[in-house]
Amino acid sequence: MLDLMRKIKRRVFPPTVQILPVEGRHVLPSAIVSADDELSKPSDRLIDLALLATQNARSISMNEVSRRMKTEPYFPEVWPGEHYKFLAGLVKALQPKTVVEIGTSSGLSALALVNQLPKGGRVITFDVISWKEFGDTVLTDEDFQDGTLQQILGDLAIPEIFSQNRSKLQEADLIFCDGPKDGKFEQLFLDLMFRTDLPQKPIVVFDDIRLMNMLRIWRNISLPKLDVTSFGHWSGTGLVDWQP
Repeated sequence: MLDLMRKIKRRVFPPTVQILPVEGRHVLPSAIVSADDELSKPSDRLIDLALLATQNARSISMNEVSRRMKTEPYFPEVWPGEHYKFLAGLVKALQPKTVVEIGTSSGLSALALVNQLPKGGRVITFDVISWKEFGDTVLTDEDFQDGTLQQILGDLAIPEIFSQNRSKLQEADLIFCDGPKDGKFEQLFLDLMFRTDLPQKPIVVFDDIRLMNMLRIWRNISLPKLDVTSFGHWSGTGLVDWQP
């Protein structure tokens, strides 16, 4: 009888739907976590770089990138809140010869990374499908003509694919990891990275570190790291000083 009453109650009074106590164009759940018991602390290099990249971002225009978009919102010009100006600010600060991006998608971040690239520098962007297959791509054939921007197709969480492209990661001064955030790829990629000698001691940028699927992955990184979300992506931007 008691079980029957419970079933009737659940039908008449369904469980309360948990509604996030804030409204916005895009709202996702996250968590706040104490910092005193973090596995690592930011290095002086990260703090100095974050300050310089932020200062650089204030004067960088993304109008040329935004003009390629077909519809609003024009994310590259949104700052703080979106990471495009901050990424360009990082490139301006680091002056990298090689940048590796993981996750081409529409191409907005690739163009942001190219924006302040020094002469002779290059951006290598990885994805599992060609940039031409993204319906909202802002890239064109001309962007790839001089070799400054290159795309390689392959899943870097697969050991064989990672091994085939290890030399490119070893040349990188800056790595931007903007993968699927599915709770699997990023950890597999990190595991492979930790088994690889990276002589350039790159800065590694992780996107969306405040998403639920990324919280544990970001938390467990033991290298010097810094959460720069306030000047990067609203869903989380983290910098890692890759010096194992």
